[in-house]
Amino acid sequence: MSSNTRDADRLGAPLLKVIAVLLLGGLLGILNSTMAAVVTPTLAESLNTSLSTVGWASTGFLLAVTATIPFTTWAVDRFGGKRLWLVGLAIFVAGSLASGLAWNAGSLIAFRSLQGVGAGLLDPLVLILLARAAGPARAGRVMGLMGVVLALGPALGPISGGAVTEVSSWRWMFLLSVPVGLVALVLARRVLPADPPAPDEATGGPRLDVLGLALLAPGFAGLVLALSQTAEEGTALAWQSWLPLLAGAGLLLAYGTHAARLRTRPPLIALSLFANRGFTASVTIMGLSGLVNFAVFFALPLYYQQVHGHGVLAAGLLMAPVGIGGSLAMPVAGRLSDRLGSRGLAAGGATAAALCTLSLTRVDETTTELWPVLGALLLGVSLGFMAAPTMGSLYRALPAERVAQGSSVLYMLNQLGAALGVAVVTLVVQTSGTVTEGLHRSFWLSSGVLLVILLAIPLLPGPARPRPAATAPVDGAGGVGGAGGAGSVSGAGAEEVRP
Repeated sequence: MSSNTRDADRLGAPLLKVIAVLLLGGLLGILNSTMAAVVTPTLAESLNTSLSTVGWASTGFLLAVTATIPFTTWAVDRFGGKRLWLVGLAIFVAGSLASGLAWNAGSLIAFRSLQGVGAGLLDPLVLILLARAAGPARAGRVMGLMGVVLALGPALGPISGGAVTEVSSWRWMFLLSVPVGLVALVLARRVLPADPPAPDEATGGPRLDVLGLALLAPGFAGLVLALSQTAEEGTALAWQSWLPLLAGAGLLLAYGTHAARLRTRPPLIALSLFANRGFTASVTIMGLSGLVNFAVFFALPLYYQQVHGHGVLAAGLLMAPVGIGGSLAMPVAGRLSDRLGSRGLAAGGATAAALCTLSLTRVDETTTELWPVLGALLLGVSLGFMAAPTMGSLYRALPAERVAQGSSVLYMLNQLGAALGVAVVTLVVQTSGTVTEGLHRSFWLSSGVLLVILLAIPLLPGPARPRPAATAPVDGAGGVGGAGGAGSVSGAGAEEVRP
């Protein structure tokens, strides 16, 4: 029996259809997050504007994603996951079409921000809906499949953007998302199971923590903006960097005070989540993993372009092994983690990843491309074996009603880690004597972060033991086990987590 057949037997055909449809929509948002950055010079020339101005097309997208994620936490239960997914896809398709028709830099920035709102709904929803449909017992292998998208997306984005602009207009970089998004929309209407909103007799639905949203969304967006501006300005001392940093930190501190005192309704994200050491370890590791991943994705293209003189497309293709390695490793690691637990796999992956980044500190202008390409491939495999078990453990550490909040925290911290990785590499390279020296320091820093991750891995949940129950999370008709927007994950897939 082939590996694919065994996976189908274990997951079931209805669940596999749900996974495929969700990953198709999720890939669109992740691809577009990195696609436009690589063609910024082309956009600036075509729209007759400066690089710093058109750079806000990517920054606006990122900020819109970050600001929308906390709203998704509440809206998924208020309106139902399927309905919100369809709305997110519709907004994303509309933003893609409008971006492809943009007539100047201002309109492109505005429409990319609209696209970011759609992606901000889709990105956390992928994790939420997959976790609810699969149940804790199958969280590892399903998150491993999600990891294929997370690993390939950042790598394929620059390649796709560079390839499209080499053979056609930059507008097709956005317009090609429209037919794919429409196909994803049609399939989602047919395949995703209906999940009615969570009932609330007094109001007709869960009440939105409006003040919490007003504090949390711009707070995280402020931190991401500060890091993006640090990378652009080349210093953290410029007012463009420290002003949003102070504002973001102040808003998050105010949210913490508000959430601790709130009594009239549930907070947008409960601080009590972090009392669960398994959850705290999982989101911390994934945030630091985002830092390492994007530091490598930013550093290696600099090496290929500035040290070896390759063009954008060639540098993107040479970066592909990182994504390929991760996409090959994550499904395997996720499936194994359901049986063996997360700690050993994650520790092995982090150790191997640290050795890979250490090996990359030895590359220079005399090194042939084969060495960093092989190092990148092994690094992708190693990060995959670390990330998939960690993501799966998060959903084994949380009760069903906390899945939406946990997914949002995971995604926001991963976004923050990614922005921090780019900012740190930019600063290190700019303050070093040569590009090669800066890249060496960046890889040393990545190795240090991986050692910190190794210290946190023992806090992950241990192996789980199943407990008897009556119904599976996804039935033979494709419905999601449990009722209501909370998306119950109890049933044959449920399990008791050993600390």
